[in-house]
Amino acid sequence: MVSKEQRQRHLARAKHERQQQRRAEAHARAKQRNSLIAAVLAVVVVAGGGVWIATAVSGDDKSEDPTVAAADTASPSAAPAVNTNPKTCAEPAPGEVAQQTFPAEPAMTIDTNAPYEMVLKTTCGDITIALEAAKAPRTVNSFNFLAEKKYFDHTQCHRLTTEGIFVLQCGDPTATGTGGPGYQLPDENLGGASYPAGTVAMANSGPNTGGSQFFLVEKDSPLPSDYTPFGRITGGMEVLQKIAAAGTTDLSSDGTPHENVVLNTVTVTKKT
Repeated sequence: MVSKEQRQRHLARAKHERQQQRRAEAHARAKQRNSLIAAVLAVVVVAGGGVWIATAVSGDDKSEDPTVAAADTASPSAAPAVNTNPKTCAEPAPGEVAQQTFPAEPAMTIDTNAPYEMVLKTTCGDITIALEAAKAPRTVNSFNFLAEKKYFDHTQCHRLTTEGIFVLQCGDPTATGTGGPGYQLPDENLGGASYPAGTVAMANSGPNTGGSQFFLVEKDSPLPSDYTPFGRITGGMEVLQKIAAAGTTDLSSDGTPHENVVLNTVTVTKKT
């Protein structure tokens, strides 16, 4: 005869085995999904000229996170995953987002034959970017204009993707993925464009719809040649890697960065 204690142990073991099987199945689905990501990367358009540089995954599939223990069917109210690791970045500098919009693309004021440098002073450290004014003149001119207007100051980098593609997305004053400066930029520098680690490129919502949102590539990312590359990180890659290593707030591979990544200031300067 099986005792009550033995039966409880048997039920607990069976529950654990079910959970382990679900974890294994979720991991297998994730591997299959990530293979699809690499082959079929797509852009999901959002309002206001922003963009999700997205995976070809349905909403249901995206909610399945192989790093989170699969909930048992007897526990439908399990709490959502939360990244409890300590945050290491500094508190944001005092100040508020300007929330400006502009009626039209700014007039060309940069010297397209000169080198320009953009510095992102973030809560996690400084990132220095050499801008490609000759290859993407209207994009670099726009960043020069917006930086002078302090458009990017105090804005939050709102999205981190760490599977399939490896990018940190910034430049949205609303931190929602929908914000923009009120005008759109044409695509530039797309001939044979690729996105190795250190690339800085424009987000968009389709051809010729660049705004203010941009992304920093932490590792080589197999994106289609649809996003204007306009700069390359020359200092601070370790800052980007630290942000990526900290993951997202919900432990997913695509979401809000766990670290509070705020652009305290963004400056563009002409180098002599």
